[in-house]
Amino acid sequence: MKIEKKDNYTIIQVTETSFEEFSSAFKVDDFSNENLFLNFIDAFEITTTQIDSFSEIAMDKKENGTSFIVIAPGIEIDDLEDETLSVVPTLIEAEDTLEMDAIERDLGL
Repeated sequence: MKIEKKDNYTIIQVTETSFEEFSSAFKVDDFSNENLFLNFIDAFEITTTQIDSFSEIAMDKKENGTSFIVIAPGIEIDDLEDETLSVVPTLIEAEDTLEMDAIERDLGL
């Protein structure tokens, strides 16, 4: 796992070779007050079921006033059980989603 802090978010580049390995290494509490991107672009192929397992984290982050965005190419958002999860195919779209989340928070939505 490679961690890079940007101005308004932290991006975690997944370097583990399996979801199980990543899950055991990832400690969301280390990033409780930060907007967080999980980048699976150059990692193992993540499934919709595995992405759905992040639902509770995403909900907690939203309640905390921060964003949680998964970057995973090839995922169909309609295949996810939790439609409130932010899943995008590129880093640019993740940054755009973060901006939209900030606007929604500012408007009290």
